[in-house]
Amino acid sequence: MMSVVSQDSNVRPAGLFEFAERVRYRLPVVAAVVGLLAAWQFIVWFFSIPTYMAPSPIDVVGAFRSNGWMLFSNFWPTLYEALLGFIFGNAVAILLAVWFVHSRLAERAFYPIAVFINTIPIIAVAPILVLIFGNGLAPKIIIAALICFFPTLVNMVRGLKAVSPATLDLMRILSASNGEVFWKVRLQSSLPFLFAALKIASTTCVIGAIVAEWIGSNFGLGALIIEATYNFRAPLLYATVFTAALLAVTLFSLVSFAEARLIHWKTPDAH
Repeated sequence: MMSVVSQDSNVRPAGLFEFAERVRYRLPVVAAVVGLLAAWQFIVWFFSIPTYMAPSPIDVVGAFRSNGWMLFSNFWPTLYEALLGFIFGNAVAILLAVWFVHSRLAERAFYPIAVFINTIPIIAVAPILVLIFGNGLAPKIIIAALICFFPTLVNMVRGLKAVSPATLDLMRILSASNGEVFWKVRLQSSLPFLFAALKIASTTCVIGAIVAEWIGSNFGLGALIIEATYNFRAPLLYATVFTAALLAVTLFSLVSFAEARLIHWKTPDAH
C-alpha cells in the first residue's frame, strides 16, 4: 500500500510540473494578445475614432453576437473551397514532383512553366477563371489550388532529391528497385519538406478562396467582406476578417498536428 501511495504522489507532481510548463510556455502569447487588444481599445477610446473607421474590440465582439448566423453561413462555403483547393493543389504538386524526380526531361520541360504560372498575380488570374468557368465553385477551387501549388512543388522536389549519395549507393548495393528507393528513402526524406510546404498552403488556400469570392460571388467570407466594406459596416468587416484568420489558423494547426504525429525527425534544410 505504501508503495502505491508513494508512486501516486510521484505522478502528481510530475503532472503538475508538466501543466505548469505548458502554462508558462503559452503565457507570453496570451499576454501579448491581451495587451494588443487593450491598446487597441484604449486608442479607439482616447482618440474618439468613429466606429465606421476603426471599431473597438468591444464593437467587434458585438458584431459577432449580432451577426453570428451570417458569419456561420458564409464560413462554410469558404471552408469548402479552401479545403478542396488545398487537396487538389497539393495533390497535383506532389504528383508532378515525383514525375520530375524520375524524369529530368519532364523537369526541364515543365518546371519553367510552373515558375511562370506562379509569377502571374493571383488577382489577375481570378477574373480570367471567372470568365471561363462562371461564378460557381470551380474558379474558386482552382484559384485556391493554384496558390497552394507552387510552394509544395518546390519543397517536394527538393525533399525527394535530399537523399545522401551514400544512402543511394547502399540501396543499389542491396539491389533495391526504384520503387523501394522511392518509398523507403526518397519519400521519407521529403516528408519534412512536404509538411513545411503544407503549413504555408494551409493558410494561403484560405487567401485564394477569399480572393476568388471578391471577384465574383454572392456567398462566402470574401463576399461578406466586400458587402461590409461597401456598406461601412466596420464591426462586421473586422469580425469577418477575424473569422477568416481563425479558419487559416485552424487549418495550420491541423497540419502541424499531423506533422507531429507522422514525423519524429527534422531535416535542417526544410523550410
